[in-house]
Amino acid sequence: MTVIDPANERILRVLATEARISNAALAERVGLSASACLRRVQEMERSGLIRGYRAMLDREAMGGGFVAYIAVGLNDHSKASQEAFERAIALAPQVRECHNITGAIEYMLRVEVADLVAYKHFHTEVLGTLPQVNAITSYVVMGSPKDERG
Repeated sequence: MTVIDPANERILRVLATEARISNAALAERVGLSASACLRRVQEMERSGLIRGYRAMLDREAMGGGFVAYIAVGLNDHSKASQEAFERAIALAPQVRECHNITGAIEYMLRVEVADLVAYKHFHTEVLGTLPQVNAITSYVVMGSPKDERG
């Protein structure tokens, strides 16, 4: 397991916001030699601490500017019901995130579609047809002043 010392913390902080930074620039930013920095990054990749690098996409430019979070309650709390729901959601390209959570409902989804018409279609033709779903509460995103997801 990789130790997260102050130098590795600095590296991770920079990579989280600038994944394409060159090793030389990263080393300079975190105060290490280029070779020491590269060794640390490679070790964090090897150990799985760094699982990959992603491009941040402009969803609106791609036709997915409507974002909603959806709280989903199931009518049956069994393992089989949860697994069936998760299989169905895995097939829905509109769902960008699915989280099994604690509280009054079982799941929180992040859905990205083109517009309200597309969202209504997803709501009624995808979620509304799943036999496990008992309750759906939508939260439409009006703006995202802070979003640090990769």
